[in-house]
Amino acid sequence: MNPRLRPWLLPVAATVLVLAVGLGQCSTIGAFISGRKNTTTVTHDLVVDRVRNVAKLVSAEATVRDVLVYRNTWYGSTKQSLVVVTARLLAGIDLQSGTEVKIDEKARRIEIALPHASMLAVEVTDMRTYDEQRGLWNPFRPEDRDRIFRLAREQLARSADQMRLAGRAESSAKEMLETMFGVEGWVAEVRYRDVPTVRSRDEE
Repeated sequence: MNPRLRPWLLPVAATVLVLAVGLGQCSTIGAFISGRKNTTTVTHDLVVDRVRNVAKLVSAEATVRDVLVYRNTWYGSTKQSLVVVTARLLAGIDLQSGTEVKIDEKARRIEIALPHASMLAVEVTDMRTYDEQRGLWNPFRPEDRDRIFRLAREQLARSADQMRLAGRAESSAKEMLETMFGVEGWVAEVRYRDVPTVRSRDEE
């Protein structure tokens, strides 16, 4: 390129830049005057999809260690053992029972009804037996190990209720959903409902 032409490029480039900025500002001002703005169209499918994503992300998890005393007596012969169990507890919202969504476009309001959170998993990660004592004619059998494992899971589930893991999952999901739609100019109201149990014919 000829060095003599370079001074002519500066005014041209400056003019193009000023025009580009000016057009951008005019477009923004025009959109503001005409009342156009970015709005989010909320549909039933969109709300349900976001609820599903939040339910996958939001959960309450805790690692718990508990002590279980197992005792069994058969014809006056008692066997017992002390078991220390470590488990991972996971509570969350299971959407299999359905989600209710009501949308009021004029009021820009969304009502979301979710099933209560519940225990999703009780994963026993470690189980150690201490002070095992067998009975004279009542030894430990494989079915005793199965019973101990089942009792340990039940006891850990009760511990999760005492820790209010399900309540923590519900609070997190409610806060996340209401904040998510609030940022987009909508008011979301999240509530939890009891899911009716299906009775079998034998119970009727």
